[in-house]
Amino acid sequence: MRLEQLTFTRFLAAIAIVIFHYGQNVSLFSNEYVAFIFEQANFGVSYFFILSGFVMIIAYYNKPVSFFQFIKKRLSRIYPLYLFAILTVLLINHFRVESYQDLMLNIIMLQTWVPLKALTVNPPGWSLSVELFFYILFPFLFNRFYKTINIKKLALGVIVFWLISQSVFYFIIEDAITIPSLKSKTVLYHPLFHLNEFIIGNLAGLWFIKNHRVYKGAYLKTLIISILIFVLLLKFNDGILYHNGLLALVFTPIIVILSLSKSKLVSFLSKKQFIFLGEISFGIYILQFPVWLLLSDFRMKTYLGLIRGEDDSVLFLIRVMVLMAMSALSFKYFETPIRHYVRNINIKKC
Repeated sequence: MRLEQLTFTRFLAAIAIVIFHYGQNVSLFSNEYVAFIFEQANFGVSYFFILSGFVMIIAYYNKPVSFFQFIKKRLSRIYPLYLFAILTVLLINHFRVESYQDLMLNIIMLQTWVPLKALTVNPPGWSLSVELFFYILFPFLFNRFYKTINIKKLALGVIVFWLISQSVFYFIIEDAITIPSLKSKTVLYHPLFHLNEFIIGNLAGLWFIKNHRVYKGAYLKTLIISILIFVLLLKFNDGILYHNGLLALVFTPIIVILSLSKSKLVSFLSKKQFIFLGEISFGIYILQFPVWLLLSDFRMKTYLGLIRGEDDSVLFLIRVMVLMAMSALSFKYFETPIRHYVRNINIKKC
């Protein structure tokens, strides 16, 4: 089952994250009407994790989940471009590295497990380190729990885990409790504190699989209300961090409603142009740092005469256009061929 209408939402989340990192000085995003959204747009990573959990259930529910085949397929999707981004950063920096330990941790995708290493080398890569943890767990969760336990019992367990995860996260952030090697800067990126997002997505996917034939309708009003609640939560946020799954309360209904809906909006989002933008969203996300590193303020001033502070909007537009072009070329001529090649390689169980 393919839910093409969800694909474009990946693009929206990826662009929101790029704006969060590099566009907050651009007048289009820093005005009083929308600044509150993009100042908190790292919520896009949380959306990625929840959506990943959801679509993984949709993709594999009626299939046997073999650990080795599953890992091979997932890594064939993310690792080639992930590694390419690291190599690009090294090339731009003339292969100078601050720490070979940092480099090795990034190459083997374990940087989020080591304190203060999550944002080294290629900072957006931290979320792929977290995703790898999800991939390793998913076959076990799927075969041991999702296929054998009643969904009501699963829901209770997932909700309890989500509540505990949120509570411990905020206790650590507020220094109410102390856990060795888990400080406020570390816990933001630690895989264990994002697992709640992934399994919430899994639960939503299981519910959808069992109920999507029962619930019919356009759901446009419900979707608008969910999005409005999301915007209000951002607008009137009084210092709450939405980075580790709290927004599952609105992201999950939005994902489910979009999946259930048969409205004209869903048909519109399922057009091939929007699907393609969603398909290149991984490239937009993982290549953002290399592109901004390549198109540095110094190079843009030297070669194009564009000055930071005076030409922020033009600088951002040029960099985003280059980023999207690189992502599109990468998807078509690098990611897709490599993925097809790797998936055709037979892996025998040891």
